[in-house]
Amino acid sequence: MTDRSRKPAASQANRGRPTEEPGHPTDGRGRPSAAPGGGSRRAGRRETSRSSIGRERSLLERRGLLLGGAAVAALVLIGAVLFFGATQPAYACGSLLTPAPSATPGPGGSPAPLGQVQEDQGRRHIDAGASARYTSCPPASGPHYGDPDGPIPNRFYGKDDTALPQGWIHNLEHGGFVVLYRCPDGTCDDATQEQLRQFVAEFPPSPVCNLPPGTTAPVVARFDQMSTPFAALVWGRVLLLDTLDTAKILDFYRTEGERGAPEPQCAPPSPAASPAPAASPSPSPS
Repeated sequence: MTDRSRKPAASQANRGRPTEEPGHPTDGRGRPSAAPGGGSRRAGRRETSRSSIGRERSLLERRGLLLGGAAVAALVLIGAVLFFGATQPAYACGSLLTPAPSATPGPGGSPAPLGQVQEDQGRRHIDAGASARYTSCPPASGPHYGDPDGPIPNRFYGKDDTALPQGWIHNLEHGGFVVLYRCPDGTCDDATQEQLRQFVAEFPPSPVCNLPPGTTAPVVARFDQMSTPFAALVWGRVLLLDTLDTAKILDFYRTEGERGAPEPQCAPPSPAASPAPAASPSPSPS
């Protein structure tokens, strides 16, 4: 038997078996053989693609969380600034002025000047709406609003009206006169409020410049940061009162008003001319 007769038998034996394509190994049944990594090459590519997508998604999620956290922190910071700005008091007092011991009478038994000197707290102008801190209250000097927010109109300010010291200190700087009343917890006596209104309506002309009432005085306003229920102020001097003594307040204005103000509205009066001394009698001739 020749070799030619054996070849068909070999072909018969391999009939039905799939042939292996170059570059694509099979497992003998026509299925792709497993790649060395435990899966086919196509499956490996799918897994690599899924892994890359997962990493990108994870990065995006982390970036989103960071951006979201930063946005929340910014909102919290803005809210805190607005809250503390809204709750910050318009002014603050280092201490409350208390009545000084009675002053000794002047030479010749003249009455002691009314009120007491308060330390100079300056006269710096600040922006409208700015908070101010005063060493002693009620302040008869100190930082205050410039024009047009000060001086404030001269009138009676009720318990619910806004009249900040940053405004009426500017009145004092111009020779004004301020009367303050305390109203704890917003409870003010109606009779006292009416008495203060009447006080403003009957206020006299200024003692030095003789200006009509309402020109530079008076401002009557609520101010709770005081050691006494009432106080009257000129620049650098305070009269503290336990009761509303309008006669004493007017005496204080008459003797201390418009004196010592940094920006007076008129020239201070010159001292009255002293009478000329009487001529000595001529010696009689001898």
